[in-house]
Amino acid sequence: MSSKLNILQLVGSFNQGGTERQAVQLTRLLHATGRHKVFVACLDPAGPLRRELEELNLKEIPEFPLTSFYDLNTLAQWRRFGRFCRHHQIDLIHVHDFYTNIFGVFGALLGHVPIRIASRRETDPFRSPAQRFVEHGAYNLAQAIVANSEAVKEQLISEGISRNKIVTVYNGMDTTRVKPLPEANRNETLIALGLPTDSGIRFVTMVANMRQPKSGPEPYKDQPTFLRAAKRVLATIPNAAFVVAGEGELMPSFIALASSLGIAERTFFIGRCAQMSELLAISDVCVLSSKSSEGFSNSIIEYMAAARPVVATDVGGAREQIVNGRTGFVVQPGDDLLLAEHVVELLKDRERARGMGQLGLARVREMFSLEIQLRKTEELYEVLAVERLHRPASVESNGHALDGSRNSVPGNET
Repeated sequence: MSSKLNILQLVGSFNQGGTERQAVQLTRLLHATGRHKVFVACLDPAGPLRRELEELNLKEIPEFPLTSFYDLNTLAQWRRFGRFCRHHQIDLIHVHDFYTNIFGVFGALLGHVPIRIASRRETDPFRSPAQRFVEHGAYNLAQAIVANSEAVKEQLISEGISRNKIVTVYNGMDTTRVKPLPEANRNETLIALGLPTDSGIRFVTMVANMRQPKSGPEPYKDQPTFLRAAKRVLATIPNAAFVVAGEGELMPSFIALASSLGIAERTFFIGRCAQMSELLAISDVCVLSSKSSEGFSNSIIEYMAAARPVVATDVGGAREQIVNGRTGFVVQPGDDLLLAEHVVELLKDRERARGMGQLGLARVREMFSLEIQLRKTEELYEVLAVERLHRPASVESNGHALDGSRNSVPGNET
């Protein structure tokens, strides 16, 4: 860019969720370029990801805590936020989820922030009519909306959002985080994860949260379908074992379901996993059985970055991530029969599974790398800076002619 922008990234919290990780990751990437002056603010300071930003020696990470959008505290926090934006002369705010969309976009108006970028990261968000109305108000006040998949983009269009305002930027994956595991370390890793060390065991892994949705009783990630598929797989592959990683209040009910299905001895609930690279390295097949609300699954690209074949349900951007039949398989949500058949197929044919995994890794490097995520985000920022701040376009655009028109933004052609 021709001159530095004062960019504010507003995050909901620093918990280990997919949205939070992507927001923190993007902030680190932008800061590392040295091309911007990056600020960070949050609604809730809780969570381990905060340490990653504190390592950047940012001047401050101000907090704007909310208890509800319907009380006087929200007005007070908006006033504080507006003062913060004006004091630091913020040129551009980028927000990442429902709560930051509303607080950040409306607050940025008070702060006289000329460029406001909202986000949508799920295809089937559970919103009340009032919530949807207010969020759409934020979308209308934003200059752009970042969707993390074409599926999310099409959902927004179906809700009446202008196609010209939406830009697709896929989540980025740091492929260096996932490394091959030396055979000598396998047993050590299995013991650390609380898994059996029998060399003949074939591990099928699912990484997903087990939180209770606010909108109803069914879990977003649909672990019950995974467990029913596990029972079917064991009928053909008795040396299979199933690893369920993640945390949440629904875990006891899933453990009870595994017991009622008669697969408790072959199913391992390991909670939140700090050794994700090692877990994926000992896995033979990886699964995601989500039923709804996915935009672009971080679990799927982590599986692919680990060179593991994937079987996932056709939710959100799964078909944009997985090339069906080449890097894995895509099945309909709730179809435990077909899910099990594909897992069995991959467990029986090691060479095909290995080949699919390698093709998946190549696809992550080609389409979902950190470098691509950063480039597309910066190109969006530049287009908006040309439009809103009347800055000259950069000559370094990797071949993209950024002439100030929205159609020049990568991902906005479709």
